Amino acid sequence: MSKIKTEIIPVKQRFVGEKITLNKEAICVFAATGFFLDQDTYFKEQNVLKPACKYEINNETQTILSETSYFKWHYSPVERSFTEIVDEFAQLFETIIKEQVGDTNVILPLSGGLDSRTQAVALKHLNIPVNTYSYKFQDGHDETYYGKQIATVCNFPFQAMIVPKGYLWNAVDELASMTGCYSEFTHARQMAFINQYEVLGDVFSLGHWGDVLFDDMKVDDNLSFENQVSFLVKKIVKRGGLELADSLWKDWQLKGAFADYLKARVSDLLTAINIPENANAQIRAFKSLYWAPRWTSINLSIFKAKKPITLPYYDDRMCAFICSVPEKYLAGRQIQIAYIKKRMPALAKLTWEAQRPFNLYTYTYNHLPWNLPYRVYNKLGRIASNNKYIQRNWELQFLGSENENQLENRLFNTPGFSSMISTEIPQQFYNLFKTKDQVFYSHAVSMLLTLSLFSSKELKSTKN
Repeated sequence: MSKIKTEIIPVKQRFVGEKITLNKEAICVFAATGFFLDQDTYFKEQNVLKPACKYEINNETQTILSETSYFKWHYSPVERSFTEIVDEFAQLFETIIKEQVGDTNVILPLSGGLDSRTQAVALKHLNIPVNTYSYKFQDGHDETYYGKQIATVCNFPFQAMIVPKGYLWNAVDELASMTGCYSEFTHARQMAFINQYEVLGDVFSLGHWGDVLFDDMKVDDNLSFENQVSFLVKKIVKRGGLELADSLWKDWQLKGAFADYLKARVSDLLTAINIPENANAQIRAFKSLYWAPRWTSINLSIFKAKKPITLPYYDDRMCAFICSVPEKYLAGRQIQIAYIKKRMPALAKLTWEAQRPFNLYTYTYNHLPWNLPYRVYNKLGRIASNNKYIQRNWELQFLGSENENQLENRLFNTPGFSSMISTEIPQQFYNLFKTKDQVFYSHAVSMLLTLSLFSSKELKSTKN
């Protein structure tokens, strides 16, 4: 017998049950959204353990003997001043980071956003040795510019990395093994330079999920339950995902309509959360229960393959803290912004990439007429350069003759894939991608690639 305690936001999936029969309804959801909902897996007889639960597992029969929840997302705001909340966050955040990394050499990925910048402030304040890096797409916008600025102000060593064209194909089988094919392959940029991590330090400090915990969900606090369901369905379904899922649903002759099934699943899961006091808090809880562990956490396996990982925003104490903060103080990333200003004003003066050219002191002016000069200058620069920047990871993987040959081979020549879905479906969506709308159908193509890898690695041992 095994005793397992899952985290409030699990870092990895823990499976129980056998791989026997394909869960086709669950796979349709995966095709639409890019992640599996709740406890779903590829197989009906196998589940993933829930977050924030204590389990006893029979190892021989792979069955759950007992399940006890120890934490439920809630909204219990404790009124105090904003200054007090920022001070609480500072103490908690720095305590968590210090406990997680100790005195080891930390590897810190940097971007122009707030999560990694907040970590840089804490690590600098704690005087912990840090090596940093940032990446950019080959022939893309130089996003390393912002990370390098942060590293320079903090006096951290910095390395710029490039995500090259066609990097996926030499790594796709390794990536499929790492993720178990539970994530589609247009998000795994880290595979492009995975072998460069080893010399950077001893442990990663990753900023995943800070943007969700420390912001509102951009809805009215009193948004009705039905509108919350509609909002979430629109949020989680990727472009082209609904069309692909509907095609699979019909190909497998499943009952009813896929859209109705997905809406009912989301509604049931949201009902179980039961935070009627605040729609933003309820939607955040939904994302943290079902989106974070089944989507965000999956690609963490790439980091873990090289070095241990730490995630301060995933910490159970951070989740409990969020439940106590009034929503008015979470909206607009206020807490992180105030923390950076408090600890390291020099970093607050650097451009916030999402609000460029403004910084943490001036970003409230990012609207007309104040941002008009920058918008005009930026547009004229793009016209003058006449260059088409690579903006999305799939452009490096799917476009060009060499990429197309690799992709077509995986979609149309993978043993076992045609026994899983009709051959017409990959051909249909690949043709739509090539001839109609690459942006809209890139997700569908990536999902079919993922299912192709899954079929070649896992399907041989299953009974369909």
